[in-house]
Amino acid sequence: MTTTTPSLAARSRTSTILLKLLMAGTGLVFIGYVLLHMYGNLKVFGGQESFDSYAEHLREFGEPILPYSGLLWIIRVVLLGSLVVHVYSAVTLWRRAHGARTQKYTVAKRVHSTWSSKTMRWGGLALLLFVVFHILHFTTRTITPGGDSDSPYQRLVNSFSPDQWWVPVVYLLAMGALAMHLRHGTWSAAQTLGLTGSPAARQRANVAGYTLAVVIAGGFAIVPLSVLVGIVE
Repeated sequence: MTTTTPSLAARSRTSTILLKLLMAGTGLVFIGYVLLHMYGNLKVFGGQESFDSYAEHLREFGEPILPYSGLLWIIRVVLLGSLVVHVYSAVTLWRRAHGARTQKYTVAKRVHSTWSSKTMRWGGLALLLFVVFHILHFTTRTITPGGDSDSPYQRLVNSFSPDQWWVPVVYLLAMGALAMHLRHGTWSAAQTLGLTGSPAARQRANVAGYTLAVVIAGGFAIVPLSVLVGIVE
């Protein structure tokens, strides 16, 4: 009896499909997280007491089953693992596509690609750098533009005040990158999961991508803008 070994091309296709599924799955994790995070940020419009209570509640959530800040650490570990898988999958797929690209494929891509798909790689890198900045800013409090405070609300207001105009500019640019990443990422995830098999399904995936981009990036952006113009103070 003889065993047939899968060809190199077949193994490569299987690996590529797996990487795309990993990207789609981790992308959905990120979408869920940023949607909830955006909702939490909007608590700032309830005032200092509301926002600070929300921030403290996140640390106390699950006690006494979980230790203080236990839920936050679980979320951080899940996000870090998802980030490693997402970035590894993205870089590996890009390298394969770049190595296998032909002139014909390049022309077709130029005709059908969108602005968000063209900027996907560099937008992802920009978001990665922004995440590092955001952690140093609000999590570890290593960077404290406008002054530090034990109140999360006050730290937010200090950071986005007109005197620290460059901070809201950084955040708004990052939200632009996030919007484009969400738009194309949602479409790609739907395609990978087989949800774009008909014109109507493709239209739904496209609408979902734009909706998530506007709602999430817009919801985040409204906070620094509101502080900058004096609505939140």
